[in-house]
Amino acid sequence: MKNYRLLLWATMLACSVTLEAKVTLPQLFQNGMVMQRNKAIPVWGKADAGEAVAVTLNKKKVETTADADGRWRVDLPKMKAGGPFQLTVNELTIDNVLIGDVWLLSGQSNIDVTIERVYPNYPDEIDHFSLDKVRLFRVQNETSTHGVKDDIRPTNINWKPLTKENAWFFSAVGSFLGKRMFEETGVPQGVIVNSWGGTPIEAWISADSLKNDYPMLVKRVEFFQNDNYVKAQMQANGEASRRWNEMLDKADNVQQFTLSSYQDADWQTIDQNNWSWRGTGTVWLRQHITIDKEHAGKPARLLLGTLYDQDITYLNGQRIGSTGYQYPPRRYDIPEGLLQEGDNVITIRFINKNGAVHFIPEKPYMLCFGDDRFSQNPMPKDVIPLSPSWRFHLGVEMPPCPGGDVSLQNLPTTLYNAVLYPLAPYAISGVVWYQGESNTGNPAPYADYLKKLIGCWRDLWQEPQMPFVVTQLANYDGRQQTGFPRPIVYQAEPGNSGWAQLREAQRTVAKNMDNVELASAIDLGETVDIHPLRKREVAERIALCFDRMVYNNKKVRLMPEIVSTKVEGSTVTLTFDQPLRPSAELFEFEVAGADGRFQNAKARAEGSSVIITSPITTPTRVRHAWKDNPLRLNAYAESGLPVGPFEQEL
Repeated sequence: MKNYRLLLWATMLACSVTLEAKVTLPQLFQNGMVMQRNKAIPVWGKADAGEAVAVTLNKKKVETTADADGRWRVDLPKMKAGGPFQLTVNELTIDNVLIGDVWLLSGQSNIDVTIERVYPNYPDEIDHFSLDKVRLFRVQNETSTHGVKDDIRPTNINWKPLTKENAWFFSAVGSFLGKRMFEETGVPQGVIVNSWGGTPIEAWISADSLKNDYPMLVKRVEFFQNDNYVKAQMQANGEASRRWNEMLDKADNVQQFTLSSYQDADWQTIDQNNWSWRGTGTVWLRQHITIDKEHAGKPARLLLGTLYDQDITYLNGQRIGSTGYQYPPRRYDIPEGLLQEGDNVITIRFINKNGAVHFIPEKPYMLCFGDDRFSQNPMPKDVIPLSPSWRFHLGVEMPPCPGGDVSLQNLPTTLYNAVLYPLAPYAISGVVWYQGESNTGNPAPYADYLKKLIGCWRDLWQEPQMPFVVTQLANYDGRQQTGFPRPIVYQAEPGNSGWAQLREAQRTVAKNMDNVELASAIDLGETVDIHPLRKREVAERIALCFDRMVYNNKKVRLMPEIVSTKVEGSTVTLTFDQPLRPSAELFEFEVAGADGRFQNAKARAEGSSVIITSPITTPTRVRHAWKDNPLRLNAYAESGLPVGPFEQEL
């Protein structure tokens, strides 16, 4: 009897363990997910070793058994676009699954730029975002110096449909791309955004791809595999920042300077377009603005361009907004009743830890009224411009804030390990790579890095021809990155440019690798903003590349490419693969002779050709748009796409 009871207890325990055993799925597998059409659909996860796993979707069922490590994978058969369906994996159920096209967007901050940031350019379109069949997924930032991870972190955006609310803090390029591809194809679209502002390309490449040619890059990561060191550095950095801010706030006259009644007549007057304060600590600026009876009490929006670096802004003593770093536009909403008839005071508290406090030129500085005050394209009809004159007062000068931030996201391989590797083998249609700003300081190895990135991602997915669109960097005055104000002066004479060299690396890789296309943003940038706002136009150019590669639409015209060159004396003829807009005078063309020194050259467009009149007797090379910010670029195809930057041997 005793043995029987033991056997019964053991049997019940085994049954209990079996019942409690559950399969698990990666974070990508959530309600509302989009799975790739017309390809085998991988589904994978973990379970107890030896556990039977059954996966069912759209009446298709595949079974397998977890291996000795508890890992399992099945490949569902190819399916046509459709849904919603239910995906079941043993006892797990995932609802509202669509079958369509899935796009992976990766890179740095220009992928990160949100719908909220670009809203003033497209208010009507964004207000009407309502597409249930376009689903958005955001990969949460994470790093790993200890090799690849099995899964990504849980995310707040789990395959949510494209609405204004859901997209507000989601990638603008991703949102517009998903919308455009749905309108083009009529099939569900899944957009996975996996990006991290400021990161170099090396962070997104596997260690195996780097170790032979760049062993010291891999060695750098090994140094940060000491978790105690990393933790101590991060804690020290956080404590230093807290202590610095504590000392600053204790010494600064915040309560007094923000009062609208404060008398600032003896403060120095400065011109925002010809002023900066170098140092660390705070400075205060105040501007008095007269509001008439018509505008008094009405809600408004204060536009303060973009500022360097941190600001806290007040109106009539009430805090109306703050921004912690230089890049976001300052758009501060003023509630009804705060603006009074007569004198009003705008107060800015600048907080600066490095560089020079300054205003960014060429940005809007004004009060906007009316229902269209949220729009900047076109600008609102009812505006009151701010004066460039401000009253200035030094707040508190501080010693530099000690820093020990380890910035693991900028180390080689750390993002490949943590946020790229775990996504495979999720089936996708193609990849958008929009990155490079952080590599413009050393563009020489970028072409090789980019080839390695494309290669190791294709190897990871086991798709040698996986489509890639490389988004070429937009025009921008790179001198603005330094943290010190620079006069906006057009670069008329030829010169070298890290931005131009990196764009050329992007172009040559796209040209020489199969199933890689280039979408240039060379005419969509802004001189003073590294995050230009014309993201819908960028998404459209990316979509054209996918139209050609993925949907095999041969009628689509991409950017003009040179198909032949001819030199007759000092005349150079470049023939392109499509007609150009006729123009009697083209700019941004340069030629060089055997000495390698480039000079500006006159050019014109006829048919599919650019005819260049060289100031050099025997030209050997030609360049186009070889500047950080080639503002005079005016060579376009009849399709409307620009002739992008290039360097061509003759």
